[in-house]
Amino acid sequence: MSSDALALIELDSVARGLRALDLLVKKAPVEVLEGNLVEPGRYLLLFAGGVAEVEESYAEVMEYGASAISDRMFLPFAHPHLLRGLRGHEQTGTADELDTLGVIEGTSVATILHAADRSLKDADVTLAGVRVAGALGGRAYYVVYGVQHDVEAAIDAGRAILEAADRLHHTECIARPHEDMVGWLLRPTPFGLARRPG
Repeated sequence: MSSDALALIELDSVARGLRALDLLVKKAPVEVLEGNLVEPGRYLLLFAGGVAEVEESYAEVMEYGASAISDRMFLPFAHPHLLRGLRGHEQTGTADELDTLGVIEGTSVATILHAADRSLKDADVTLAGVRVAGALGGRAYYVVYGVQHDVEAAIDAGRAILEAADRLHHTECIARPHEDMVGWLLRPTPFGLARRPG
């Protein structure tokens, strides 16, 4: 299991978000996975690294932006496949390997990441990808694959997290997906965050 932590903070202002980004990288050596505007008009900061370092940076921004924070999440031991997906390294297979797909969609980026982490920890599935920023109206989603009963377990685990936070939008279990649909799903950059140069 991963020894890395994952944290997300959304602020209600781009200006405050940029100041918070500066504060968090000054506080501790963390990897910024995303610092960008998300709808509707919020600034999202997503970062990872050692548990102590991420916790320090998280606390620094929480103290700075307390009144401006619209959403937050801290996962001290994030699933390694979730971290890989957020870094743009999808775990993908061929159409023959994708027995069943599970799509889990929520109305909060922070909660969808928590749900994805729980799905991956509770069920024997693989993360196909995760989409957490841009053109989604504040929503986010992830897709897992595996055999049907495992995918159903992953959906249930993710749904429980989202329902508890009143952030569930929709889920789908797609058995024996058509190869044309899989080709569309696995096309370049359908998931993950914007790739950084290099």
